[in-house]
Amino acid sequence: MTAPPHRAVSLPNGGIVPALGLGTWYMGEQPAQRATELAALRTGIDSGLTLIDTAEMYGDGAAEELVGEAIEGRRDTVYLVSKVLPGHATRRGTVEACQASLRRLGTDHLDLYLLHWRGRVPLAETVAGFEELVQAGLIGGWGVSNLDAQELDELASVPDGARVQTDQVLYNLARRGPEYDLLPRCLEAGMPLMAYSPVDHGRLLEHPAVRDMAGAKGVTPAQLALSWVLRIPEVFAVVKASTPARVGENCAAMEISFSPAELERLDQFFPPPRGKVPLEML
Repeated sequence: MTAPPHRAVSLPNGGIVPALGLGTWYMGEQPAQRATELAALRTGIDSGLTLIDTAEMYGDGAAEELVGEAIEGRRDTVYLVSKVLPGHATRRGTVEACQASLRRLGTDHLDLYLLHWRGRVPLAETVAGFEELVQAGLIGGWGVSNLDAQELDELASVPDGARVQTDQVLYNLARRGPEYDLLPRCLEAGMPLMAYSPVDHGRLLEHPAVRDMAGAKGVTPAQLALSWVLRIPEVFAVVKASTPARVGENCAAMEISFSPAELERLDQFFPPPRGKVPLEML
């Protein structure tokens, strides 16, 4: 039986999304790891991490195929997110890319479909494709990824652009740029921010300040870094976990809290931005 999520966030369209989900970047690409990765995804679902984030880019569709196998027979328990590449993001291309993703995932709909990053296609074309997919019932809603505050303003100016549900960006202790203007912009619009790579591809796990505080709190460095991102109620995150053990570790991170003194200490090592910082990508 699937456990209830520990915490959730609300999207502008009324959708409810688990605050922590399963990322799939680099998954599905190594046949020898497939059984372990499937077990990790299924363990996550059983633990209440029912948000699964994938993309057509990941392994040229291999990650979507892996997710499709993992959710077979339990699609209704999962909140499923995928992304369209910017080179496919014309109106017609967006629709066709989504249909291809649905075939790989073995489902008839996505809960959320994102533009992976900004390309040369006008945003109005991509939004028109997204809205066509919504009307056809192939997606529940749409969002963007790796768009900065000024680009969200541009998006809001195109027809139906205000129907965006989230912006998925790189946000963690070491990359706090979104706090300056992007996060406030999202909160003002009533839209949650979706964070990817909350442990900065593992780099934060070796930082002395992270390791020291984690040790003092009796948690792992990964749990500390992940719980820091989740400290903001309007932020939800996806993190890759390739083994069932790591899924359990990540799930426990949602129970960790910080004292004001601990947050201040982390600010000393990872200062919040004092000015505009260009949005970073991995």
